[in-house]
Amino acid sequence: MIVRAKFALPIRTAPLENGAVAVDDAGLISAVGPFAEVAAAHPGVPVVDLGDQVLLPGLINAHCHLDYTTLRDAINPQKSFTRWITRINALKRQMTDDDYLAAIAHGFRELQQWGTTTVLNLEAFPELLPRLPAPPIRTWWFLELIDIRSRAATEDLLAGALSFFEKHEGWLGGFGLNPHAPYTASPNLYQICAECASHFGMPLTTHIAESADEEAMFHRGEGEMYEFFRELGRPMDDCGQHSSFYTAVTRGMIGPGWLLAHANELSDEDFELIAATPGDWHVVHCPGSHAFFSHKPFAWQRLERAGVTISLGTDSLASNGSLDLFTEMQLARKANPQLSCETLLKTITINPAKALRQAGKLGELTPGAHADLIALPFDGNLNEIYDAIVENRSPVPWMMLNGEVL
Repeated sequence: MIVRAKFALPIRTAPLENGAVAVDDAGLISAVGPFAEVAAAHPGVPVVDLGDQVLLPGLINAHCHLDYTTLRDAINPQKSFTRWITRINALKRQMTDDDYLAAIAHGFRELQQWGTTTVLNLEAFPELLPRLPAPPIRTWWFLELIDIRSRAATEDLLAGALSFFEKHEGWLGGFGLNPHAPYTASPNLYQICAECASHFGMPLTTHIAESADEEAMFHRGEGEMYEFFRELGRPMDDCGQHSSFYTAVTRGMIGPGWLLAHANELSDEDFELIAATPGDWHVVHCPGSHAFFSHKPFAWQRLERAGVTISLGTDSLASNGSLDLFTEMQLARKANPQLSCETLLKTITINPAKALRQAGKLGELTPGAHADLIALPFDGNLNEIYDAIVENRSPVPWMMLNGEVL
């Protein structure tokens, strides 16, 4: 099949006028270029002509909690992040397995509506996995792990999940591990996850430096979060010294290669540590959730200067209004006017693909990549393409996943 459009945007190279993508029977891109050249190299191959549209790779949501899709508008902004945790935990206790399964299905539909073809989903309830059908889009399931109360239960759960992962390698996407955060997961759990991920070749993600409450707990040994976890019986000997980020890195819990969600509260000491620790650092920023919690301004420019790769995610609908990555780009642009639309588009394509170790396979139009494509109506000129994509406010009318039109 050849897919032709007024413009094709490979991401790594300039837009192509009258561009085309050839897709082979394995669901991979076999050629990208001007339509005349691609058609000449593939005589007799059927053509899907999208007309006045721009063709680009499907979008990648680098941080999402589909379990909570039905909690949209269920929690008002709270006076602190700790109070939000208390509120969502209360709501979670009222939900059944069927409620969560319905939430995940609804979330997938919304992701597709807005052009997401790959999602990194943090799954808090691994017991749901055997009841789930194969995901409708490419999905990395990150098992969310917490052991502030029971290490043994967590290890049993992890062993069961790894067995499930091995049996479901045919699902589009993959599996990863998510020790939840330094305040809910022990250094031992982080080590177990890192060892398992290394053995199975899985990616790792965690929440880090997300809130002022977290930094008050770790850096100063005080505040609502500190008291909340102290009363739960969490050991607090890692508090009152350094930031959560510094503590996690220096204790060998996290480092380059991890997808680090949020990183809203990094200190000068943290940036010095990044500079002193070579490797591929990846941070996932969630602009909608960031605004919901009224976090301090995200240090985008400073992270870029430090060589950190930034991707975007939506977080969950318990702290955001939609699963629309176009809205996330728009919010990021509003908060960071210096960012170009070309840079923003990379945060939902090649940047998260790199973090997933899927460079050349996802997030770009290039031979050998998965044919995960979307198209947007566009009747403008070449110089308006990036702005038009970032400012899109309409559902995506055409999508291809793994070479199949959805």
